[in-house]
Amino acid sequence: MNGLSKPKKNSQNPRLAALRVLSDVLDSQQSLAESKSLSQLRDSRDSAFAMHLAYGVLRWLNALEWLSGRLLSRPVKKREREVKRLLLLGLQQLWHDNTASHAAINETAECARLLGKPWAVGLINAVLRRFQREHDQLLSELQQTEYRFAHPEWLLNEIRADWPDHWSSVIDANNRQAPLWLRINRQRADETVLRTDLKAAGFEIEDHAYARDCIGISPATAVGNIPHFGKGWLSVQDPAAQLARDLLNPQKGERILDACAAPGGKTAHLLESCPGMELTALDRQAQRLGQIHQNLERLGLQAETLVADASTPAEWWSGRKFHKILLDAPCSATGVIRRHPEIKWLRSSRQVDDVVRTQAELLEALWPLLEPGGLLVYATCSILKRENSVQIQHFVEKHADAETGFPDVEWGTVEQFGRQIMPGEARMDGFFYAVLRKPD
Repeated sequence: MNGLSKPKKNSQNPRLAALRVLSDVLDSQQSLAESKSLSQLRDSRDSAFAMHLAYGVLRWLNALEWLSGRLLSRPVKKREREVKRLLLLGLQQLWHDNTASHAAINETAECARLLGKPWAVGLINAVLRRFQREHDQLLSELQQTEYRFAHPEWLLNEIRADWPDHWSSVIDANNRQAPLWLRINRQRADETVLRTDLKAAGFEIEDHAYARDCIGISPATAVGNIPHFGKGWLSVQDPAAQLARDLLNPQKGERILDACAAPGGKTAHLLESCPGMELTALDRQAQRLGQIHQNLERLGLQAETLVADASTPAEWWSGRKFHKILLDAPCSATGVIRRHPEIKWLRSSRQVDDVVRTQAELLEALWPLLEPGGLLVYATCSILKRENSVQIQHFVEKHADAETGFPDVEWGTVEQFGRQIMPGEARMDGFFYAVLRKPD
């Protein structure tokens, strides 16, 4: 993306907007999706550029901080974190972007003046120009450190321990931008017209080897630019997430529970593929349940929805057992870092411990709700074994009536108690699936 020749004032400056996004994430612990700091930007190109910059800095954060530390003669004071982050934005543009170097340097430096810190303009300019001069040497030195992986130490160590033969490819996939995958709503879409109109709009189309309702388009774009999206013909969903429908294999007349349903992607996919089932979708937060309603309305679908905590069925369950349960469990989301790079900096090992306990509680609470002969599909978008195969192992060891098995599929790494999709495998997100059956 090309930089702008003249810096815009504060409210409309995309680099300052990116700076506000970084503050939302790193200071207020918001996700990128939760940040509202781009809402002030009136130009969609500026908004896209600002988000692009914020994503890039969060993707490479501690590597950029290492470079900044090497380039500064003395550290920037802690209270001047905006200046420090302007340096990171400038370094990201010079290292990984196609922003013109003069724009990356001059306009980033001038942002300090717009922030009322004219003393920092020269500092930023000098540091970024020094990076230009010493680029090759600095990146060579970076390659001798762990910072080159751009992951926090605890997460890097856990990925290495869990996946000694795959960890480097996982890290590499995490640091790449994910492709845009869509799901075709076969209850509404005319696929021939859809494909024709996508191509006419300038998109290249890619089918997926494993997810039969999946279509990829490039270049990636906002959903408002995708033909027929507003008519409910398409939804954004990674192929790995679409595989949940195949494992659950819903049938007409079955009572199915989607236990942690928001924002409703898997709920909608189940309804699109089998409108004759009886589906109940839960979420503990009314606001998140509202997202399900919005998605179902756009897609022309209906389901019973409840604001309820799946771990306390006494408060919401009617007593009628379910034929099938989808437990898309709360997790660390370490399998979708390439889509949400802030995950690396918003998670901790202790938080993963907490979510492991929540997953176990959900499994215990939901298992009695399953009919004899029924099936429970356990899913996470995590790559950490304590959330996945180890979690299911502990459950099976405690429940003699829980049988594990898996259909014959071509995707994923075989684990004793499920299958793990690695980030980037067949261009998919990282996902884990286990299938539990209750004997008749």
